[in-house]
Amino acid sequence: MDRRSFFRMFPFLASLPLVNRVASATPSRMEMSQIRKEAEIGVVYHCDFPQEDRFRTMLRNIGNHLSVYDYNPMKIKIVVVAHGAGVKFFMKDLSGSPWEKETIKIQELYEEERSLITYGVDFYICNITLQRLKLEPTKLHEFTKIVPSGVGVIGHLQAVERFAYIKVV
Repeated sequence: MDRRSFFRMFPFLASLPLVNRVASATPSRMEMSQIRKEAEIGVVYHCDFPQEDRFRTMLRNIGNHLSVYDYNPMKIKIVVVAHGAGVKFFMKDLSGSPWEKETIKIQELYEEERSLITYGVDFYICNITLQRLKLEPTKLHEFTKIVPSGVGVIGHLQAVERFAYIKVV
């Protein structure tokens, strides 16, 4: 291999560790002490419902909410806390879960969720739900964060961090 060929291949070769790390990434775990308000305004969206259309409405509402603050994560911090049936919207695939026979457009939801993290939106997943349903954390989208308890975190965000609470009905 001559020098030019090597340098043409260098970007590809350099990206392999990054691609491998992203492909095998698992969600990080958070302790209650790590959960803090990072902006002037904090809002927690509660996701424990099974309806995909309701979930899509929630994502649209989050986008609208961000637009009021110019999509600036320094002005507003939005956190989505999922537990129970709401966890399914953050899974890579539904095999081995109570929802494996459902036809949810997982890839579309993944792309919508992923676009929101650009604006500082965090997605917290309840560890109690994962344990109760025997769901592997590796089945979750890599950008999610596992918290000890979904409802515990919601209470903490409201009482301690002064987050507003929203639930799409």
